[in-house]
Amino acid sequence: MELYGGIDLHGNNNVIDLIDKNDRVVFEKRIPNQLHMVLSYLKPYQKEIVSLAVEATYNWYWLVDGLMDAGYSVQLANPNAMQQYNGLKKGDDKTDARWIAHMVRLGILPTGYIYPKKERPQRDLLRKRSQLVRYRTSNLLAMNNPLSRAQEP
Repeated sequence: MELYGGIDLHGNNNVIDLIDKNDRVVFEKRIPNQLHMVLSYLKPYQKEIVSLAVEATYNWYWLVDGLMDAGYSVQLANPNAMQQYNGLKKGDDKTDARWIAHMVRLGILPTGYIYPKKERPQRDLLRKRSQLVRYRTSNLLAMNNPLSRAQEP
């Protein structure tokens, strides 16, 4: 049996959904963000899991790295590019995880690049620098505008 997984990741927990090729839910559970627990729940299904996708949130590194180290095929789901609830009235963590798994199964999941571990610190530092440059520019403009209006012509 082929299984496809979606993981809706939050700050202190995650919801895992595994579906089969007919979109039938085989496994669904909310689990604390502890790698050993995630791996223990997935272990009975490991040979059947074709691919897992983790929602790209601020804290994805530990989970994606741990799953890849354990031998899983992992994708990073880009939440900004997913049209999730078009026409659906119910939206919760289980629905999110199932939707991610569904898109993995169909091969239409919008993904992000999983940077190699060694390159992440430099990328994160460059992102922070870029953010600080934008803040500096914004603050300079915020100060210059009132000053320029206060000057006499």
